[in-house]
Amino acid sequence: MAERGIIRSMDHHQLTLLAQQIKFWAAELGLHGVGITDCDLSMAETELLNWLAQGYHGEMDYMAKHGTKRTRPAELVPGTVRVISLRLNYLPPDARDSWEVMNDPQAAFISRYALGRDYHKVMRTHLQKLAERIQAAVGEFNYRVFTDSAPVMEVALATKAGLGWRGKHTLLLNREAGSWFFLGEIYTDLPLPVDEPVSAHCGVCQACIDICPTQAIVAPYELDARRCISYLTIEHSGAIPVELRPLMGNRIYGCDDCQLICPWNRFAQTSSSADFTVRNGLDSVQLVALLAWTEAEFDQRLQGSAIRRIGHERWLRNIAVALGNAPASAEIMTALKSRAEHPSEIVREHVQWALSQHQV
Repeated sequence: MAERGIIRSMDHHQLTLLAQQIKFWAAELGLHGVGITDCDLSMAETELLNWLAQGYHGEMDYMAKHGTKRTRPAELVPGTVRVISLRLNYLPPDARDSWEVMNDPQAAFISRYALGRDYHKVMRTHLQKLAERIQAAVGEFNYRVFTDSAPVMEVALATKAGLGWRGKHTLLLNREAGSWFFLGEIYTDLPLPVDEPVSAHCGVCQACIDICPTQAIVAPYELDARRCISYLTIEHSGAIPVELRPLMGNRIYGCDDCQLICPWNRFAQTSSSADFTVRNGLDSVQLVALLAWTEAEFDQRLQGSAIRRIGHERWLRNIAVALGNAPASAEIMTALKSRAEHPSEIVREHVQWALSQHQV
């Protein structure tokens, strides 16, 4: 095990070789892209403050409460001078076609990232293994790994690290992989050479803006989360605004429309990881069947899934809205009435709205 003094004495050539090794090790561990950047996020900080000032974050108070730790990595992890940004493909190869599901109003559409195992656990495991590989080579060094788990500007860091560019839908886009991937970071005190950003390639295309069901992308690169279906079905804890409910269709957990329409996702790569294969048939399941799940069934079937984080109440709320948007049938009416006296006021209110959609 090397001493920290040896690390500090590494010259530029040695650090360049180490950066190359890190990228090789990451590929060996199953990660699909690696970039290294410094900690200057001053432009992203200005954009974030403007976004927060507009109130676009809705109930996501955590976006504001950490102050400048989100945009100044060394304040979150003292001593940080570099961020290693990584991506991991998640698109399940065996999932039912997304458009086909959304065109089947009695089926439930669930964002493709949530069909398999909880990505937090999968990505964190990959990042930790990579950090340990680095440590085995250079000795003790300061680091922390993150994947959507702390005040970290993932897209801004990945953009600076050259993993892609920020699309007009605000997600990261990569010429070879589209946008169907997770991001993760290793904050470190290793003074590695940084990678160059890549140029943006959205051009005049605004397909993602045009297709958004709720028009949540209010301008290029500007998302009003309060209108976003992903926010409404996952982050939002209360009643879904009545005017937005009919626009949600059968999307009960997340929304992929802006990614599905993006021309760059013609080049998207499916995941080869068993972690992201479809579980519980969630790529092609009937809404009525999901509404019948008890809380115990919800917890048991979705153990190890990111979906479990929203809890049974929001799950039922979201499904009730989707059933309100589905064509009326005796089966749907019976299913909704079975939840009409649910203990949760939120569930009852959305069930009543759904029932009212089918009254003539």
